[in-house]
Amino acid sequence: MQPIKTPRKLIEVALPLDKINAAAAREKSIRHGHPSTLHLWWARRPLAAARAVIFAQMVNDPGYERHLGRGVNKEKAAIERERLFGILERLVLWENTNNEAVLNEAREEIRRSWRETCELNRNHPQAAELFNPDKLPAFHDPFAGGGALPLEAQRLGLEAYASDLNPVAVTINKAMIEIPPRFAGRKPVGPLPPGEKKNVDMHEDWSGARGLAEDVRRYGAWMRAEAEKRIGHLYPKIEITAEMAVERPDVKPLVGQKLTVIAWLWTRTVRSPNPAFSHAEVPLASTFVLSSKEGKEAYVEPVVDGDLWQFTVKVGTPPARAKDGTKLARGANFRCLLSGMPIEPKHIKAEGVAGRLGQRLMAIVAEGTRSRVYLTPTEMHEAIARQAQPEWRPETPLPDDPRNFWTLNYGLSKFGDLFTPRQLVGLTTFSNLVQEAIEKCRQDALAAGMDDDPSSSSGQASIGLDAGGIGVAAYAQAVGVYLAFALDKMADLGNSLCRWEPIAQCPRQLFGRQAIPMIWDFAEANVLGSSSGAWDVFIDGVFKAFLRAFEYVPSWFKGSVLQADAQTQSISTCKVVSTDPPYYDNIGYADLSDFFYVWLRKSLKPIFPSLYATLAVPKAEELIATPYRHGGKEQAETFFLDGMTRAIRNLAEQAHPAFPVTIYYAFKQAETKGEAGTSSTGWETFLDAVINAGFALSGTWPMRTENGSRMIGQGTNALASSIVLVCRKRPADALTVSRREFIRELNATLPDALDEMTRGGINSPVAPVDLSQAIIGPGMGIFSQYAAVLEADGKPMSVRTALQLINRFLAEDDFDHDTQFCLHWFDNFGWSTGKFGDA
Repeated sequence: MQPIKTPRKLIEVALPLDKINAAAAREKSIRHGHPSTLHLWWARRPLAAARAVIFAQMVNDPGYERHLGRGVNKEKAAIERERLFGILERLVLWENTNNEAVLNEAREEIRRSWRETCELNRNHPQAAELFNPDKLPAFHDPFAGGGALPLEAQRLGLEAYASDLNPVAVTINKAMIEIPPRFAGRKPVGPLPPGEKKNVDMHEDWSGARGLAEDVRRYGAWMRAEAEKRIGHLYPKIEITAEMAVERPDVKPLVGQKLTVIAWLWTRTVRSPNPAFSHAEVPLASTFVLSSKEGKEAYVEPVVDGDLWQFTVKVGTPPARAKDGTKLARGANFRCLLSGMPIEPKHIKAEGVAGRLGQRLMAIVAEGTRSRVYLTPTEMHEAIARQAQPEWRPETPLPDDPRNFWTLNYGLSKFGDLFTPRQLVGLTTFSNLVQEAIEKCRQDALAAGMDDDPSSSSGQASIGLDAGGIGVAAYAQAVGVYLAFALDKMADLGNSLCRWEPIAQCPRQLFGRQAIPMIWDFAEANVLGSSSGAWDVFIDGVFKAFLRAFEYVPSWFKGSVLQADAQTQSISTCKVVSTDPPYYDNIGYADLSDFFYVWLRKSLKPIFPSLYATLAVPKAEELIATPYRHGGKEQAETFFLDGMTRAIRNLAEQAHPAFPVTIYYAFKQAETKGEAGTSSTGWETFLDAVINAGFALSGTWPMRTENGSRMIGQGTNALASSIVLVCRKRPADALTVSRREFIRELNATLPDALDEMTRGGINSPVAPVDLSQAIIGPGMGIFSQYAAVLEADGKPMSVRTALQLINRFLAEDDFDHDTQFCLHWFDNFGWSTGKFGDA
């Protein structure tokens, strides 16, 4: 078979890594208007990194390649790389995300490289199939997740395909690359919210997805007004009485006013373990501090009278005892408010499993003139909350995963148990209103004269969104998708596991980390209010994120999203592939996303009946090493290795042969140690899968794709890096070498590679903490180019051994003893304190 001529790509030679990392790190702190704020997904890649990787994966390096007869000499290549770096550096800036001039410059560079590649292969037998200079290859991400990679491929001018096994991820990707271009240029059809007037003198520009975004805002406002009619009685205002102001001079100016509640603050309760008070419930409060903002301090003072107690809210500096509430230590360790007796975890767990955990209103937070007002709870407000009777609740069981789901031990075993009755009423009401809004939008679109699908003119039903429709039914359903996203935001910030944050003075969403923890006191936000946790705020967030991301999206963009298993999919055929697969056992995506799936299914099953056919997210084939699901760590590792090998082999066999495949891996802190260095079980297993699948590594790049302030990274040596693996298919006739030959080649190659990394050269210098990952590139590049590296006994060398040999080189290079000590210390302890003598 005639070989394909494949020029080296920029990503296989050089990158302005510091500029890319700076842009990626900055982007992680951007919240307002970022596409990621449409819907939560865990461990998303920054758009800047995704854009840079895909660009560099498709653009030819200018260096001379004798066997291809292309490229220029070193001096000219260096100048040309600087020009390409300039394009990349402009491309990754957040300000240029929608800058058409910058994007067109990058698109033209991609097309220029593609035309060169097509010219090199014009006489290839498959030239007509693989090398059409007038049509760029399409892009595919088989582990699409949060959709960053397909979105950026589409932005760079490629037809984007995304697939995932998880229905939540599929829906997110549809909202990112499939729906916006399909309805680009449509005028909004919904009625303006009450009180708003159309400016007839202003020219309205509904290009891009602006019209669709505006309809999401308008129908969201309609839903809010309808919800007020149906459940407004469950969210009363609080009237400031003269009695309240007796001991609270700060509220005297508000006497007679009815204030909108921001949140009701609750604490869980349990029966006292003290026999003398076993008939009484006592609070499990982790803190009594309500506000620690300077000059606005407030706290709860419990007042005990025999076997009775109540809460009183006070302002001013909290006493020291208020900080810990009734908590004695970490976990479920509390003290009885009535007797002072310790309440042990086993007692709380037993009471919880028996269904005897209660709730007591601790404080009410209301909107004051220019600040929050903290008020003592009233019997009326507590009674109204207890009146709520939900018509539906999600009965899907929580997974038996003690590492990530902590509520099961306390009797909260179903997703419906994570919400108060009033929260369930609010969520089900808005969920029902999603379907009503879709129907209203359809009728309004017809009345506005929106073009319908051709089939509807012949008397047939209008084609829906799932079937590729572009008419009134599909448009209304598209609006419904984003309304359902707002509902999921409401669920994330409207459950009984949301803390009240005393510094920011607002509720915190459940998913501050990739787990569902147990929370003892929580904030119940007012969904009909105007502050954090309110429906209006969620709609505004979706509207702004959607508008910022897609306001300029052209109708010529093409996107297609499918539910597919990466191990068996055939979508990657002849496509450019960049992907971000699951990270061994780091995140249980399917288990976590069930939290959102149960609400999306209720709202969107009529739109996507096959996607939401199952009661929960499919889990059996999810490629993560979950011990509880597979019967132990060894079985989980085997499942991950076998499945990931099949999935990556699928990519190696299908991906377009003119391009390398790029794969992200979020490096995790070392888990295993050997004589010659450290390694990570997940990292080893993943590399095993890549190499067993038939790939050789032509580069690795450490990228700052993680948020250093994320909860899982605070106080740990969790590197803020992903490793981007650049992979080419290994030749079928690859050689076999001995361990001695492999070490000799490492010693000949790695010194120059390390010098290049530390001093910059044609690349940006690699951060010292990332050197141990960056050096893997050239090292594993050598290892993976061979069919096998044989040990002295004739057995193939393992990836673990190869990594340790590469690590040993780094440790034994020209660092002085003090530097080596610091590197080893950081590798083991990060910034944490370590025991003297352990170094």
